[in-house]
Amino acid sequence: MTTRPHQAKQPVSAALAGPYGHPFHPMLVTIPIGAWAAGLAFDIASQFVADPRFLSQGAMWLIAIGVVGALGAAMAGFLDLFAIPTATRAFRLALIHMTLNLLATVAYLGNFLWRYSEAVTGGVPAGPLALNAASFLALAVAGWLGGRLSYRYGVRVADEATQAEGFAPAGRTH
Repeated sequence: MTTRPHQAKQPVSAALAGPYGHPFHPMLVTIPIGAWAAGLAFDIASQFVADPRFLSQGAMWLIAIGVVGALGAAMAGFLDLFAIPTATRAFRLALIHMTLNLLATVAYLGNFLWRYSEAVTGGVPAGPLALNAASFLALAVAGWLGGRLSYRYGVRVADEATQAEGFAPAGRTH
């Protein structure tokens, strides 16, 4: 059975996953990535200031915002996964991407609950800070794989004819 590359580029539902060529998943991932990156920066900064409470509290709530944002991004990403033909490299890569992101999200949820239950008032303790850093590393690997899905395999981005149009000599129009 052969699969056609353009099959992985059509949305399951344009209303839920985003229109063809403009999927919602890559737009939505900026919320958890930004929140979690800022949370890690706050965690690190909390180790170097005289009164770190605002940074510790900020990091905890940024982690929570990231978890909520990740749930929205995951729903859109799951719809994108349905568009990829099974038994392909892109599908296997998408499963690894999804698994790493789910593991990172669960780790961040655990991190939030850990911090919330202990009511951290000083600098962030070593355990939650290490969990934050490890979770962010998993997120970075998952993001790299997601970029590979989009940029290498063109999943949900554009069909080959549209991509070729961008590489035609500048004087030609179609």
